[in-house]
Amino acid sequence: MSQSSPEDVPIRVFLVDDQELVRAGFRMVLDAQDDMTVVGEAGDGTAALAAIPQARPDVVLMDIRMPRMDGVEATRRLSAAGELPKVLVLTTFDLDDYAFAALKAGASGFLLKDAGPAELLTAIRAVHGGDAVVAPSTTRRMLDHVIPHLPSGAGGADAAKERLGPLTDREREVMMAVARGLSNTEIAAELFLAEATVKTHIGRILHKLGLRDRVHMVITAYETGLTG
Repeated sequence: MSQSSPEDVPIRVFLVDDQELVRAGFRMVLDAQDDMTVVGEAGDGTAALAAIPQARPDVVLMDIRMPRMDGVEATRRLSAAGELPKVLVLTTFDLDDYAFAALKAGASGFLLKDAGPAELLTAIRAVHGGDAVVAPSTTRRMLDHVIPHLPSGAGGADAAKERLGPLTDREREVMMAVARGLSNTEIAAELFLAEATVKTHIGRILHKLGLRDRVHMVITAYETGLTG
């Protein structure tokens, strides 16, 4: 039995993939849910950017590799335009530089294209609810893969200190734990906090640093050298 959103308003989903059969498969799964509806689709990033403002989706399923404009550039332009939809990028390989680039461009998570229907639905609901869809173990492995290519403390130590200046010591501790790939439950146990308190700290960190979600918190932690 499919879950319903609190307001019983279906999650509006837009599909972007250059393979028509893939889009048809996604549409069949999503439209079968009481709490989701597919409001449009496109075969590349250019067509998606043209159609999304009219379709007004809540979540965009965005393929990475497409003709004319790939998913990374399309995600970057959506973010730059201040569009509302959350972007969930689809990738063929788990540790994919393109997936990481899309996360930096503004995506809220990534999902393997061979994920099962249950995982797809869970990911869409999570992104719509404001969570990032990157499992802690995947975050850890992904960052191990890309850390060598990140600048060490973007702009130097002074810039990093200024960037993280608004945070309290406890918030820095929580951010470092998130960057290590710990779940809220694990952070609560390690720092002797209630899980609700951890969530509150994470919300404050996102607000103070102007970050979209947990994924971007991890990226910022590494770029500013907070993780050492």
